[in-house]
Amino acid sequence: MLKRFIERPVLSTVVSIILLLLGGLSLYSLPVTLFPDIAPPSVQVTAFYPGANAETVARSVATPIEEAINGVENMTYMTSNSNNDGSMSITVFFKQGTDPDIASVNVQNRVSKAVSQVPTEVVQAGISTQKVQNSIIMFVALSAEDSSRYDELFLENYIKTNLIPQIQRVPGVGQALVFGTKDYSMRIWLQPDRLHANNLAPQDVLNAIRDQNLEAAPGRLGQNSPETFEYVLKYKGKLSQDEEYENMIIKANNDGSVLRLKDVARVEFGSYTYSSNSRMDNKPVSGFAVFQTAGSNANDILTDIEKLLKGFEKTLPQGVSTTVMYNSKDFLDESIFQVRETLVIAFALVFIMVFIFLQDLRSTIIPAIAVPVAIIGTFFFLQLFGFSLNLLTLFALVLAIGIVVDDAIVVVEAVHSKMERTKLSARAATIQSMREISGAIVSITLVMAAVFIPVGFMEGPAGVFYKQFAFTLAIAILISAVNALTLSPALCALFLKNPHAEEEDGKKEEEERIWCTFLQRI
Repeated sequence: MLKRFIERPVLSTVVSIILLLLGGLSLYSLPVTLFPDIAPPSVQVTAFYPGANAETVARSVATPIEEAINGVENMTYMTSNSNNDGSMSITVFFKQGTDPDIASVNVQNRVSKAVSQVPTEVVQAGISTQKVQNSIIMFVALSAEDSSRYDELFLENYIKTNLIPQIQRVPGVGQALVFGTKDYSMRIWLQPDRLHANNLAPQDVLNAIRDQNLEAAPGRLGQNSPETFEYVLKYKGKLSQDEEYENMIIKANNDGSVLRLKDVARVEFGSYTYSSNSRMDNKPVSGFAVFQTAGSNANDILTDIEKLLKGFEKTLPQGVSTTVMYNSKDFLDESIFQVRETLVIAFALVFIMVFIFLQDLRSTIIPAIAVPVAIIGTFFFLQLFGFSLNLLTLFALVLAIGIVVDDAIVVVEAVHSKMERTKLSARAATIQSMREISGAIVSITLVMAAVFIPVGFMEGPAGVFYKQFAFTLAIAILISAVNALTLSPALCALFLKNPHAEEEDGKKEEEERIWCTFLQRI
């Protein structure tokens, strides 16, 4: 089999070219991330009970939803958190490898069964079910120089209105999450003493607001009349100004007077919550995080977002600026640069050392051809196994560069040694050398693979790290061994020349010429 590859170098060359093409195409389609996705898939359920404390939320909201979710397919465990501001969040964790989209649908189906058991106020506020994105690739902050002109509330809503819709349209972005809950809201601050004086409860005020602040469809006039025209009725809908809420009638007294909302409460257009404040260098700030979808290219996403931010900065109000607080592209670019730098250094060292010790430029070319085949060909198998380009796989490739060079050098050195000792031609010397060292190449490859491959079968979050690192290194080593048994010998037989054999052939030709001349004279 080896003799066939040596005698037909075109066959091994074609196989190597195909592997190079597959690896090169895979390199451009592989997902790029900072780290492999080690966190188990999770789905978060959030709800809000206005005015309730943590105990009430846990008893009336969290408990029914937990009982409905418990036991959902592939679930491992779940955590629940109820707060005094009326918010509740349940995070359901699933087994590694579970499709997060399917898990989210399954949880949503379970939550829908518990809707009838929770208070009406919670259902009206909305129960949200969404998968949790774990891979943050960028964090951007929007800050204002003048805090009296632009506060956190303005900045957060400016991000939600103008920037987030554009970010979410970038291919590969899974979620753009704003940190904070400072949405513009109409705040009604009740005054307990005035409520008590007018014999009112907070629920009475709430009912009055609901009755007078609603969306309605009035319909049309004249649909069944003989007239030519019909009239579409329009209703103003929900109120939007402070004065409109202040003048809302809460109660009618027996003497004909009316009690308005401004008599028992203070109305202002403010924030949805006041539970947190954000500052950067003592300036108001609001920020958002960008999450990538599974299998996407982080480098491409971040490049598109950086271009988007540059254009967005031109439209910002005066005194408002953006700051990139975290960008995983810096780490990815540095890792990719290290791989390129190490590859160039390895090539240079291979060229110099092989040329110094063998004193032959042809011998130097053979390892230089074998190394890219092993490294680039590894990318094809990374895509085949569903891996990504991350810090671990790139680090494995850096180590593999120094390992895969050895096999080609061993073959070249063995062929050179055989040619010097036996005076054989390059092809004959290659065949004999490979018969002697093939077993050694196979055995050392198996030993190296036995070191890394078992590590790749570890389970859990740590197993994900070790799996991608170990399999990447093992694949590169195996491809290098295949090259050492096929491509490198074929190149040796094709490129190398034995000067010692040529001298012997020249001496024999000279002796034959002398004998022929002597016989002719006789």
